[in-house]
Amino acid sequence: MSTTTGLEVHGLAVEGPAGTIVEPISFSVPAGHTLAVIGESGSGKTMTARALTGLLPRGTAARGIATIDGERFNLASTSDSEWARVRGRRAVLLLQDPFTSLSPVIRCGDQIAATIRARARQAGASTPARAALQREVTQRLDEVRLPAAVARKYPSELSGGMRQRVAIAAALAAEPRLLIADEPTTALDASTQGDVLDLLGELQRRHQMSLMLISHDLGVVAGRADQLLVMRHGVVVEAGAAAAVLGAPQHDYTRALLDANPTIGDAPPVAAAPGQVVLEATGLSKSFGATQALHDASVTVAAGEIVALVGESGSGKSTFARCIAGLDRPDTGSVQLGGRLLSSGRAGRKPGEMQIVFQDPYSTLNPTFTVEQALAEALHSAGRTASEVPDLLRLVELDPEFAGRRPAQLSGGQRQRVAIARALAPNPQLLICDESVSALDVSVQAQILDLLTRLRDELQLAMLFITHDLGVVARLASRAIVLQRGVIVESGDTSQVLRNPQHDYTRILVRAAERDSMYRQATSPELPASPQPKD
Repeated sequence: MSTTTGLEVHGLAVEGPAGTIVEPISFSVPAGHTLAVIGESGSGKTMTARALTGLLPRGTAARGIATIDGERFNLASTSDSEWARVRGRRAVLLLQDPFTSLSPVIRCGDQIAATIRARARQAGASTPARAALQREVTQRLDEVRLPAAVARKYPSELSGGMRQRVAIAAALAAEPRLLIADEPTTALDASTQGDVLDLLGELQRRHQMSLMLISHDLGVVAGRADQLLVMRHGVVVEAGAAAAVLGAPQHDYTRALLDANPTIGDAPPVAAAPGQVVLEATGLSKSFGATQALHDASVTVAAGEIVALVGESGSGKSTFARCIAGLDRPDTGSVQLGGRLLSSGRAGRKPGEMQIVFQDPYSTLNPTFTVEQALAEALHSAGRTASEVPDLLRLVELDPEFAGRRPAQLSGGQRQRVAIARALAPNPQLLICDESVSALDVSVQAQILDLLTRLRDELQLAMLFITHDLGVVARLASRAIVLQRGVIVESGDTSQVLRNPQHDYTRILVRAAERDSMYRQATSPELPASPQPKD
């Protein structure tokens, strides 16, 4: 038996019905160290994480050996009793969406308490008394910087960052030796991402755990990982010290990921001569009950211009866009398009006025429709014919042969291209993009951003782009508007807002984005552009 503390993995592989998903790999994560596993969708990184906890999907199987703090486990085991020795006290898997880890109908404190009880049972100890249980729940919340009052709340009453902290508290209540964090901050705002990742690092050092950080975002791992594995199609294409891999990548795929990753250091677009003003929204306010979600917000967008709405969750940026689009009725204010006053709400709105591209195309595309049916329906609503479907697909750089496929047969990037094509079918004057690239892998994200830039120029589209990612803003938008708690706190040319922020809140956002891109800027050489397949 090994006496090494931490994680050692030998020959981990995953097989599925169609063949090998993860080729055999070996690695180690000493106690108190972080291994980042990087790769895009389909790279095998999540399957690797699940293989270590016996949580592979039905129809897949693992092989190999894992040793945690000297205790050896057979990854091919199908024994529930053997995996019960691993999960909890040995290893915990922290998922991307805390709603997946947390029950929506159980109070947060009770969910942490359930983990504490399970830990006691696993150790053969008696269940802690009620007072002791409550004290530990409070301690666990305090450890993740949450007040004791959170114990009485349901997950739906918390922000995304607070929910993830509760999930971390529940995970650490098991006192694991290995914490596997699978895309733990993908859905969070930039400053919240940094806070959660810094918290994980602090807790890892305090408890001397091994930490595996699974991500598709190199900005997330820069400066936070000791070792790095880069995976593609189930194969490790590059591995080594994080500083060496990020500073001098050897594989073309690693270079492509670095090159595609948007950072605040990217040169913001030079503002073109403004065309005719398309959108003019003035003095919009919106309350939901006692909560003022938007207060006296105004924006103009000209033809051929992309304006970014920036802010964290709850900042009011989506409410602002929904009031402009007529999906919500503002309490005050007006919306003009092309100089014409639009009615409040959806009544009287026409498809050719404005369209929205949402974050998750899978939830907005009918899963039973083929691409052709979805686009033909959108064309019909604008008085156009289905014969234009091939041209619409070419416009978004998809081969017309995709017309016969359904959403489930497309990748995430391909689905987003279809969603953009559908939005363009009525020839809208204004395109609103609501976090339209936040769920995509970095190389696919870069392709979609390039596509939107080309469409802006070719079609002279006015675009309002909602995002929490300042790297995306730097790459795409000529102007930026920053919202905090429903109020516009700063606006101006992107370069001005990002390089010389005037408001304290903007400075916080910029510092958080700079922190995540600083390592790359300091260590990465000029990277040659690498050809990437269209997603």
